[in-house]
Amino acid sequence: MQCFKFIKVMMVLFNLLIFLCGAALLAVGIWVSVDGTSFLKIFGPMSSNAMQFVNVGYFLIAAGVVLFVLGFLGCYGAHSENKCALLMFFTILLLIFIAEVAAAVVALVYTTMAENFLTLAIVPAIRKDYGYQTEFTQVWNTTMKELKCCGFNNYTDFNTSRFVEENKLFPPYCCHGATNGTATQSCTESKAEETNVPGCFKQLLHEIRTNAVTVGGVAAGIAALELAAMSVSMYLYCNLK
Repeated sequence: MQCFKFIKVMMVLFNLLIFLCGAALLAVGIWVSVDGTSFLKIFGPMSSNAMQFVNVGYFLIAAGVVLFVLGFLGCYGAHSENKCALLMFFTILLLIFIAEVAAAVVALVYTTMAENFLTLAIVPAIRKDYGYQTEFTQVWNTTMKELKCCGFNNYTDFNTSRFVEENKLFPPYCCHGATNGTATQSCTESKAEETNVPGCFKQLLHEIRTNAVTVGGVAAGIAALELAAMSVSMYLYCNLK
């Protein structure tokens, strides 16, 4: 009986923390999406583009909603000993866990297939929208700058693009040297071919593999927390009258 009460109290406190974190993320996400400029003024220039925070805001809103709902169900279910709320908490967490495992398996086993699929979706968008759709261009400029890459596969993704056809030049990131961070001259096709800056997808994979231990540790920690939360919720569910 004492063990049940202890687990119940810990479940309430743990999910209250999740609930508050979800509410905070939701609030910040809405703030960033609605008024990213004021967010930058207060917290500093986290990015060279305020508009990029719109995308971050949507992600924070989605994550905040999920944590908010999970925290509420877990906290309410444990405190009021409501079996329905606990079952919903377990079900949602189980679905998230399955989705994470499935995404990890797909990423590990079907990397080439994923690359081909993304190429079909992203390269046409680059050729159509880069340089003309502000938000899209800002995201890609930041990505290419931070990862020191060019396009999705390489500079050829910009061939026949509106940007190249009208400017007769490639983005400067496609002519960065291996050691210097800025291009020293106009980025022509011959210069881009000579420099041969790798594509962003390969660079992203390289970064992930370089930090595989850290990524794996974080993933394992999150999975352990999810399994522990599911186990506790089922323990409470099965011991309620």
